Order: sequence, then structure tokens, then C-alpha cells
Amino acid sequence: MKVIIGTDIQQAKAFLEQGNVVGIPTETVYGLAGNALDIEAVTKIFEVKNRPTFDPLIVHTNSIERLAEFVQFMPEKALLLAQKFMPGPLTMLLPKHPSIPDLVTSGLDTVAVRIPNHPLTLELLAILDFPLAAPSANPFGYISPTSTQHVAKQLGEKIPYILDGGECQIGLESTIVGFENDEVIVYRKGGLAIEEIEKIVGKVQVNEHSSSNPKAPGMLKSHYSPKKDLLIFKGEKFGNNTDKIGYLAFQKHHSEITKENQLILSESGDYKEAAKNLFAYMRQLDNMDIDKIYVELLPEKDLGRAINDRLKRAAVKL
Repeated sequence: MKVIIGTDIQQAKAFLEQGNVVGIPTETVYGLAGNALDIEAVTKIFEVKNRPTFDPLIVHTNSIERLAEFVQFMPEKALLLAQKFMPGPLTMLLPKHPSIPDLVTSGLDTVAVRIPNHPLTLELLAILDFPLAAPSANPFGYISPTSTQHVAKQLGEKIPYILDGGECQIGLESTIVGFENDEVIVYRKGGLAIEEIEKIVGKVQVNEHSSSNPKAPGMLKSHYSPKKDLLIFKGEKFGNNTDKIGYLAFQKHHSEITKENQLILSESGDYKEAAKNLFAYMRQLDNMDIDKIYVELLPEKDLGRAINDRLKRAAVKL
């Protein structure tokens, strides 16, 4: 099967209604989408990604009103966040409605829901009679895709269609929050900065723990990894033998490493630009003729916290 890449939402709709899975654009990363209410379609998502079924999926829809159909209730703080940040890079964990299959939530009693901020996908969601379950459109554990080319290169033989929405504008997965006893808990750092959430609901608790039996999507300890060894730079000296070393920096090149083997996330120190470039640059380095990749952590603020989270997990070797 040769994948079709196009902008025809009616064609994407037809594939989805037939129980197929398709690639869809969002502002964060490209998703691998299927009918969230159809167990066979959801099973296909896990199979195409080679994703373990204990890692739950995010359910996507196009409005707060429709989102409310898939959950039992929304706490007041959830509604405040939804009204401020949806559509956008925010996912909320809420008590699931019985219509959502247990396979989607990995048997948990909460479901992850979000409204993606991409015009094509919002238009698609508006004409569907069902929500879409959609993890990132890449083989499980590898770097998330931020363009149709990324999706086609890795999943193109397994899916019939990719809806082409251009490059992702944020480039980091959504921030995931849950609610316990009127407290907001961040389960996954992502494309919405924690500081922005705290402006609306006050101080939040940040869950730094990654789990092999996660409460939310994207919490596994090792994730987003390139095929080459990726290491966090800790100030070590490299000496002369640097031809086979790649380097991912925030703002400045490393003086000891071959310049052609280095990529800069944002020379101006713009966290949004750095986030947008992160996964694409990791892929670019992974495809270079090098043996290992060193990465530089960013200051622990704004989207730097989410970028560091991805880099640390990409560096974990199991």
C-alpha cells in the first residue's frame, strides 16, 4: 500500500469511517488517528505504531461541548482551563464516559481528551460522528513527527492517507493535566508552559515520575529516542576526535565539535522556536554519518522544561 498525502478532508473522513487509521496534522505533532469508539480501529492504531496497550491514547474532538460527551463531568478548574486553552496544546484527564472503550484508556477510569488547534483537523473532526483516538504518528518510542514526510517515511506502507497540514507550529506534544481534590496535576510537560496554566488556576503539582504503567499518555521513562546513542552533555572535554559526534545546542555552537555536525535550536533563545525545531533536528542528527549525539539541556523554565523532559527520556537506555 502506497500512502496518499493530500488535503482532502472528505477522503480522510471516508478512510476513518471505513475503520482505517490516517495521519492527521495538529499544532503539536502529527497524530495517527482512528475512530475512538471502534475497538478494531483502536487496535489498528496500537498495531501500526507497535505501541504497548498499557500506554493510553488521547481522544480528540472539535469543541468543549462535544468533549463533554466523552467524560462524566468536568471540575471547575478543568472548565476554566478548557475555556482558556482549547483548542490548543492542552490535554485533560477526566473521568471517562462508558462510551469510551477500555482499550483507549488502558483500563483506567480516566480518559485523556483534547481539542487540537489545527484548521484542517478541526474541520475534519467537525464532520465526523465520532471522536478520534490519536497518539503521535511514529513507531513507538521513536522521535515524534512534525511533518508529513516524517510520517510517510516511517508509517507510509501501513496507512492509506496522511492529511497534509504543513509543518507543526509547536512541535512538542500537548501538556497533560489531571485533577485530584481540587488540585491540578501536570502529568506530562508539553507545548503549553506550566507558567501559563498557573496564571489561570494557581500553583500546580508537577509529576516528575515516569511510569511503566502510566496514568496518562506519553509518561514512559524511555521515549522519543533516536536510533543513535543520545547523551546529555555535562561539560565533558571532547578533544580532537569529534568527527563522529553530533551536537544539539540551545543557542551556541560547541567550539570543540565539527560545526557541520551541530544544530542550534534557537540562536535568539526563543523557547517556542526551540520547541518547534526539537524533533526535526533530532531526526536530522539521527540521519547524519555520526556515532552518537550529545544534547544540551535548556534553562528549566517556560517550554524549556518540556524540551528537557523529552531530551532526558530520549537519553534513557533500557
